[in-house]
Amino acid sequence: MYAALVAGILSFFVTVLSIPSFIRFYQAKRIQGQQMHEDVKQHQFKAGTPTMGGVVFLTVALLVSLVLPFLVPVKMTSATYGILLILFVYGLVGFLDDFLKIFRQVNEGLKPLQKLSLQILGGLIFYFLHFQQAGGEGATTLHVLNWQFPLGALYIVFMLFWVVGFSNAVNLTDGIDGLASISVVISLSAYAYIAYRQGQMDILFLCVNLIGGLLGFFVFNHKPAKIFMGDVGSLALGGVLAVISIALHVEWTLLLIGLVYVLETSSVMIQVTYFKISKRKYGEGRRIFRMTPFHHHLELGGLSGRADKWSEWKVDAFLWSLGLLMSLVTLAILYL
Repeated sequence: MYAALVAGILSFFVTVLSIPSFIRFYQAKRIQGQQMHEDVKQHQFKAGTPTMGGVVFLTVALLVSLVLPFLVPVKMTSATYGILLILFVYGLVGFLDDFLKIFRQVNEGLKPLQKLSLQILGGLIFYFLHFQQAGGEGATTLHVLNWQFPLGALYIVFMLFWVVGFSNAVNLTDGIDGLASISVVISLSAYAYIAYRQGQMDILFLCVNLIGGLLGFFVFNHKPAKIFMGDVGSLALGGVLAVISIALHVEWTLLLIGLVYVLETSSVMIQVTYFKISKRKYGEGRRIFRMTPFHHHLELGGLSGRADKWSEWKVDAFLWSLGLLMSLVTLAILYL
């Protein structure tokens, strides 16, 4: 526990001290900042805001995780290094995506197949390390409360779907100031407690380390945001949440702890599907949500649609509260 607290505090202060230099570098080099989608009219004024802030807190988290264990008592396992690998690989995928958009002016960044291939490669390497840690059947069993479902080779398919899916889900959530950073802090806090109850202090160490970095980043990411995390941050954080749930053998919990990310992704899938079906049936595409992902739907009229437009702070508070509530419900199911 002592090592985890040291890691969290260190990551917080190093991130807080590093972000201003990163922003100044961005501005001094006159690097093109965040570009806003033309449909998101309420955020056009944010165009040009420095992005790729995830580079800072991910680098800090990796360095603290690799160096601090030599100074404080924490034993790193193959599962721990597997989580760090996902942090690095998915962060690298996001970095390449951001780099192409910002520095090379490639509008779509990485091609979907390129991005998916790199994500799958990272997932497969994690599975190998997870298999080494869990061993045999334990590495191919899906755990749901008191039930266990041996999936055999199908577990690899599930794991890749889980990691890639939640990586992209957190990426979709990162659409308004501070939403993704604090949502992930809430999720990581829940997993930190689960790791503590299981006695997996290395995973607790990683969770608190990341929490510290994200809180340091939030100092500059809350409304009005001075910097965005970019795909480099959001893709890595989503992948890390998924592999932490796998390493702790509580995969199912991410559906509740990560309900915000599920809502964001589901809203997009439902909107696109209904638009295509209605276009074929009625000759024009129709929508269920005012705009997706779901946080934009809330911005444009709240839950009822009759209310005034919600501010970013109100949307943040609502979705953070939902994430906190579902995290507490999950912990109650597990331990009460």
